Amino acid sequence: MTRVVVADDQPVVRYGFAAILDAADDIDVVGSAGNGAELLDVVAAHRPDVAVVDVRMPVMDGIAATAEICARHPGTSVLILTTFDLDEYVFDALQAGASGFLLKDTPAPRLVEGVRLVADGSMLLGPTITRRLVGDFAQRTTRAAPGIENLTGREREVLLTVARGLSNAEIGAELFITEQTVKSHVSEVLRKLACRDRVQLVIAAYESGLVGLSERA
Repeated sequence: MTRVVVADDQPVVRYGFAAILDAADDIDVVGSAGNGAELLDVVAAHRPDVAVVDVRMPVMDGIAATAEICARHPGTSVLILTTFDLDEYVFDALQAGASGFLLKDTPAPRLVEGVRLVADGSMLLGPTITRRLVGDFAQRTTRAAPGIENLTGREREVLLTVARGLSNAEIGAELFITEQTVKSHVSEVLRKLACRDRVQLVIAAYESGLVGLSERA
């Protein structure tokens, strides 16, 4: 059972998202919050697998709350909610440690699936958004991407599919390997590139030029 908390300063939106998620058989909404400060207390009390977090909230915004959650509770993944697919705040949220984002008008099934993907360790960025968003985000960072040369051929393939925004299940289907094998490869790539999560893996792929080289091949 995936344990989830929802944070949004608009009660109708907050309760609506909570109701949608709680209706899923494999998701249990264990708490909610109306601002970032409340969210930190709720996360500390319930230790959820996923926190669904609005960007703009009073007292403490979603970005600041995300940074605190990722620092204090590494077992909780953060799924950011935003109004626009290229909202400038999303860049900061990803840098703070968020695992991805969804638009606030996302269909209910996509919200449920998004929580499942983030809980599974996947990065929730669609392929088109990945190219625009992470490409720009990589230009804002100065972190080098050492270790690419130490990846095996299969690990490079996995990194490329992660950079395209695919989930573990989708990567397994494309590369004809099991989902567990995908997880093992992703863990090894994370270790070799000294990356914290899949978002940083995507950034590393862009910074190294690996994505561009693949696309031109």
